[in-house]
Amino acid sequence: MQLSDLPFSLPETPLLQVDGLPYPLVASGKVREVYDLGDAYLMVATDRVSAFDVIMKEGLAGKGCLLTQISLFWFEQAGALTAHHLVEHQAERLEALGREYPELAHRSMIVKKLTPLPLEAVVRGYLAGSGWKTYEETGRLFEYPLADGLEESAALPEPLFTPTTKAANGHDLPIDCADAAELIGAELFDAVRSRSLALYRMGTLAAQKAGILLADTKFEFGTDEAGRLYLIDEVLTPDSSRYWPLEGYAAGGPQPSYDKQFIRDYLEGLDWDKTPPPPPLPETVLKGTLERYVEAYRRLVGHL
Repeated sequence: MQLSDLPFSLPETPLLQVDGLPYPLVASGKVREVYDLGDAYLMVATDRVSAFDVIMKEGLAGKGCLLTQISLFWFEQAGALTAHHLVEHQAERLEALGREYPELAHRSMIVKKLTPLPLEAVVRGYLAGSGWKTYEETGRLFEYPLADGLEESAALPEPLFTPTTKAANGHDLPIDCADAAELIGAELFDAVRSRSLALYRMGTLAAQKAGILLADTKFEFGTDEAGRLYLIDEVLTPDSSRYWPLEGYAAGGPQPSYDKQFIRDYLEGLDWDKTPPPPPLPETVLKGTLERYVEAYRRLVGHL
């Protein structure tokens, strides 16, 4: 898909900072800014990009729009499985917001005021990333024993729930299911695990129809004042998921992916200690990475 083929326009320059809004800023992350609208929160996805927990000086023009539109698509599908944080009349409110602040168009969500749970709900269907490294060292996938002799990127016998802590800064750390249940309560943990596995299965089936393997993903959940559980943040985007092309997949090594791995691979070849300040990213790397996000959108949203 060419940029001109998208159903919305991407900006010519990256939006790295959101300025001039009359709403209180309540949270700022690597990518998203959250503002208080009074009855709800405004979540804005910027075009910032990070690698190894360091925010790059450059951005990817329109990345925040692509991530948001992919999330909105998946939230609609996920509504059959779980309550989520999008407010009612989302489209109408976003349209009004975009007329007043055009720079926020396509990159914003208006969401319920909820309390995030202090863990990341990670589901893995393939042996990759930190899971592969752990298996190499221990023969296990964190707390789960696995058969000997598995290869990198191999499909697991069944999807496994491997939660992590939710760090304000730095890396999230794996946590055993028993410790996670103690952290948030056994009943709530069971609900998070079952919904996460159901959402992963939903994403896996839909992605396969689009020619993509969903290797792993992470979900976030929050609760309201009554303790009801909601799916929040982003859903099944290239930033929260490891997507591989189905065509050409073969276990035995790393796979090409539809995300910022293209940037990580470039940075791994430099003499950089992975601490700020980051090195500059060449235009070819930025362009190649954005093309991967566009292709993920085309396949996941445009195809289905």
